[in-house]
Amino acid sequence: MSTGVWLIGARGSVAVTSVIGALAVRAGLAAPTGCVLESPELHSDALPGVGDLVFGGHDVSSIPLEKKAAALAEAGVVPARLAGAVRDGLLDIERDVRPLPARATQAEVAHDIGADLDHFRRRHGLERVVVINVSSTEPAPPAHPAHDDLAGLRAALRGPEPVLPPSSLAAYAALSVGCPYVDFTPSTGARLPALDALAREMGLPYGGHDGKTGETLVKSVLAPMFAQRNLKVRTWSGTNLLGGGDGANLAEPAANAAKATSKQRVLAETLGYVPQGDTRIEFVEDLDDFKTAWDLVTFEGFLGTRMRMEFTWHGCDSALAAPLILDLARLTAAAHRAGRTGPLTELAFFFKDPIGQVPHALADQWRLLRDAVAAFGAGGAQR
Repeated sequence: MSTGVWLIGARGSVAVTSVIGALAVRAGLAAPTGCVLESPELHSDALPGVGDLVFGGHDVSSIPLEKKAAALAEAGVVPARLAGAVRDGLLDIERDVRPLPARATQAEVAHDIGADLDHFRRRHGLERVVVINVSSTEPAPPAHPAHDDLAGLRAALRGPEPVLPPSSLAAYAALSVGCPYVDFTPSTGARLPALDALAREMGLPYGGHDGKTGETLVKSVLAPMFAQRNLKVRTWSGTNLLGGGDGANLAEPAANAAKATSKQRVLAETLGYVPQGDTRIEFVEDLDDFKTAWDLVTFEGFLGTRMRMEFTWHGCDSALAAPLILDLARLTAAAHRAGRTGPLTELAFFFKDPIGQVPHALADQWRLLRDAVAAFGAGGAQR
């Protein structure tokens, strides 16, 4: 049976690039370059295939998928020939993209989201549906007592005041109707004690958060090098320039702060200390869906000799993220089938700020992922 992928933010650049890619790979029009699960060491016929994925989602935008695909082609994010070749597939998926419900209480919104998920699952005869959040980054929410208690959360959601940020409300709705949840953004998502309790009550896995596609990916490789060579990193500062909708959203200070915090965690976890410096994120409208990161690292070697390293990363955010969305959908579905419950720490390879106590060096995360693919593919439960 097929696996459903329900995208929160289904009309955005990352979501539509993911869908175009899946349709193109399924039709034999493109290779699965960038899909980690298609690398020789991880490929497994026991996992759901890219061609087995069926897409739907929610979004506040009303831009048709085919128009978004045309815009992505014009911006150089996807080849124009592919956007045109998969047009019929996009039109089919359009019927399963729903507006986010607007109701009086968050309990009613969650109910409507769950109803859409149930309808999607039944309409396509899906074995399971994985919900993945690829919407805009939201600010960290203020603390609320209901975040720590599932019974209290259920009661609070019936009140007139919002209790959960949108990403967490989506997680609550998904978990409540039996759907695993993954957050690819720095937003809170399922990262609340009450939602962890809900996932365990429902026997569901969840994962996240904040996809690792650029500068932080490089940090997770370079920082272990300094640690392993016993070189002292004195400062590590970076400037990120990005355009597009994500860049515009991150121009808001609260969302910017949530993203920057996520990007810096890898240094403290990998080096064992926090060097001076920080990460700045700036919106440059002209860059559209592309981003540039400049990093300066100063470090100290034998006898206190001062040295430095600089690197520049220039990439297309959606093209880097889209294959990971497909990987995460396949892995999470396999984990669900294998009986996993609670946070999927094995998916740390994909995230800047992964859930749980996990290694942050990319090589260590790769080993965890390789073992997980073997276990999930065999259908064996890891508890």
